Amino acid sequence: MAIIVCAYDPSWPAHFAQLAAPIRHQLANYTAIAVEHVGSTAVPGLAAKPIIDMDIVVQHPADIPGIIAALAPLGYGHRGDLGIAGREAFSRPTNTLAHNLYLGLASAPSMRNHLLLRDYLRQHPQAVLAYGQLKQQLAQQYPDDIDAYVAGKSQFIADILTAQGMDTQQVADIQRQNQR
Repeated sequence: MAIIVCAYDPSWPAHFAQLAAPIRHQLANYTAIAVEHVGSTAVPGLAAKPIIDMDIVVQHPADIPGIIAALAPLGYGHRGDLGIAGREAFSRPTNTLAHNLYLGLASAPSMRNHLLLRDYLRQHPQAVLAYGQLKQQLAQQYPDDIDAYVAGKSQFIADILTAQGMDTQQVADIQRQNQR
């Protein structure tokens, strides 16, 4: 599948809201839960692959099995952690907008990574421009190699996470995961 990075689409937040609504409804009985729009489509002005990334962020590990089970009737298939500790991945229901859904603890580095990066980019327009240009360059350089595309973004992301105070060992672990 070709990697396509396109200009920011102002409809992405509405697409997120449409996707998140049934999830929030299904998980209404769980406390201290958030469904977050993360990834590049969550940052106004940022060029991105047109795929909405969503994180279900929970506070209590005991909630995770119940949430996994509660997502199944919506058509989400549990795929496991896919090699990322502290993050559960799901396949999306058929006939839905392109999106990725993840579940994890608020304290998990994988969840913190998504939220710190999104929040930093939302507040730093120059970083948005630089990151967008990098992503477009990588998509042109590696149009059919998602691993090389992800690895090429790794240092940029690591620099932001480090500047935001994320533990250096956790940042190094994220970089290693992105280099696979």
